Amino acid sequence: MPVLVFRLLSLRLLSLRLLSLRLLSLRLLSLRLLPRRLLSLAVVMAAGVMPSLALAADVDGAALSPLWGLPFAGILLSIALCPLVMPSVWHHHYGKIAAGWGALFLVPFALAFGAHAAVANVVHALFAEYLPFIVLLTALYVVAGGICVQGNLHGSPKLNTFLLGLGTVLASVMGTTGAAMLLIRPLLRANDNRRHVAHVVIFFIFLVANAGGALTPLGDPPLFLGFLKGVDFFWTLRHILPETLLLWVVLLVLFYFVDRHYYVNREELLPVDPTPDSGGPRAGIRIEGKANFALLVAVVVLVLMSGLWKPGVVFDIMGTEVPLQAAVRDGLLIAVTLVSLAVTPRSARTGNEFNWEPMLEVGKLFAGIFLTIIPVIAMLQAGTDGAFAGIIHMVSDTNGQPIDSMYFWATGILSSFLDNAPTYLVFFNTAGGDPATLMTRDASTLAAISAGAVFMGANTYIGNAPNLMVKAIAESRGVRMPSFFGYMAWSGAILLPIFFVMTFLFFHV
Repeated sequence: MPVLVFRLLSLRLLSLRLLSLRLLSLRLLSLRLLPRRLLSLAVVMAAGVMPSLALAADVDGAALSPLWGLPFAGILLSIALCPLVMPSVWHHHYGKIAAGWGALFLVPFALAFGAHAAVANVVHALFAEYLPFIVLLTALYVVAGGICVQGNLHGSPKLNTFLLGLGTVLASVMGTTGAAMLLIRPLLRANDNRRHVAHVVIFFIFLVANAGGALTPLGDPPLFLGFLKGVDFFWTLRHILPETLLLWVVLLVLFYFVDRHYYVNREELLPVDPTPDSGGPRAGIRIEGKANFALLVAVVVLVLMSGLWKPGVVFDIMGTEVPLQAAVRDGLLIAVTLVSLAVTPRSARTGNEFNWEPMLEVGKLFAGIFLTIIPVIAMLQAGTDGAFAGIIHMVSDTNGQPIDSMYFWATGILSSFLDNAPTYLVFFNTAGGDPATLMTRDASTLAAISAGAVFMGANTYIGNAPNLMVKAIAESRGVRMPSFFGYMAWSGAILLPIFFVMTFLFFHV
């Protein structure tokens, strides 16, 4: 067993080394595009970083100015505006734009706090955040992309509502990402002869990619993090079930009538169905790539295993602790991905129009997001001593008692734009951090934190990992999705009124 673990870790480090070399070669090819001053800074950075293996102390978030959040704001605005104002440039160079914002954070950060601190923070973001995220997302994308529903389904309002309801329930069992990757392709295939499909995908993001994951720690990363901190596995099922059912039912009913409106009144001339219903009404639906269902179960088991199995072995990579269970999980997830690629029939992936572009888009954009979000998370974690002190003070009254409605909205709004897992943890600790107390005396506060982190991830494309992936897959299949702000107009008009009602019913003082 130790030999296997060290081999997995060695492979992981080797992959990182190869990735670094590849990125370095790409960077050298683009040096001519850099201004001379930025090039000089890059040379100074390289000279300072490359020989440095020493560890730097963590940067104190309380000492950071809000200006350090500008690169993060820049990448968010790029995602929001560039597809509108320069779509061709964005489509061909979104990875370079994300890398540019990352460099605009990293170079000044290294100059201000030293190369050691910059390297330590990048390594932490890579091994503790980005690699686990991208390995899991890739595994689910590949495995779910190998399950193809043949024979087609007819995208009527009733069927679409059923598929969204099914995915919503599955999300708490197999995770929002797993359920979204499993059902988005059959849903798009069922509606591929309809002119108006964007609203179907938007409600899919609301329900399957977010709200559906509210009932168990397997559903969404914030709840899984709470489970690791000591919150009982079925606590959320017992305590936010009414809020969750309200959101599910209202969204499903609303979706049915919206979809029915488009289906009856705005589909005057349907295009030719590229995947027509085969064999008439009695023809059965065939599923290719059934072996991937077992692999999908394996992915869920591996994620759960990494939370339950705690051998106490930790690898230190330049100051970042990588637990043995995390290394084993990621290594086996890579193995599951390779097995899926090997055993899935070519016809299944062809039928799904499987390609790597959505995965590449999400991988590149989130690499920039995970890098530029470093100072923002540090300031948030500084609590009352950081730049977000005003928000932290708002969640308690003058007597220090928690205000549940403020916890719900503060956690939710920040989760809409930041990583909802550390946001959940910040407010979990702000509320006392003791799971026994939060599950009993302050149960309403923990419910507000949990609901805000999960539900409001649907407010933006970057609020939860599956959102951007679902958008990318839909666009790769020809669906014209709304822009970043266009999507927020949908979420603001539909979700925010529900959240206000939810606040009055469940989180009022």
